[in-house]
Amino acid sequence: MKPTETIDYHIKILWHSISNLYNQIAQEFDLTQATGYALLNIDSKEGVHATKIAPLMGMKATSLSRMLKKMEDEGLIYKEKDVSDGRSVKIHLTKTGEAKKKIARKVVREFNEYLLTKLDRNTLEQYFKAMRSINKVTEEYKNLKLV
Repeated sequence: MKPTETIDYHIKILWHSISNLYNQIAQEFDLTQATGYALLNIDSKEGVHATKIAPLMGMKATSLSRMLKKMEDEGLIYKEKDVSDGRSVKIHLTKTGEAKKKIARKVVREFNEYLLTKLDRNTLEQYFKAMRSINKVTEEYKNLKLV
């Protein structure tokens, strides 16, 4: 089987294309695609528990720790012990982080609006249906392999 004949090849190529686009735009604002995505996953008022961010982003905790440290050094976030659970740490946005989050949100919305103008409704419905199905089957396969 050729790589171009596999489902995951096309998903990966599409994601790389989108990720590269976001990285090119993000550079204009001293961000990366990953940093922008992290900012979008931090609640502006409540913050987010550090342990919740990795699953939201599909990252391993070690990779996320390095990224959060860099974001903290850049003044985008700050860490605070959770008042209800002293063992837990919450990540909050700084004013700079909130401003960059607004930029990231705007970029994502504009790109999605652009896609919506270029793709017909049926194509989008089929795409979402296919992605949900692939995700479901992937989880089933993962569970089979882990047994």
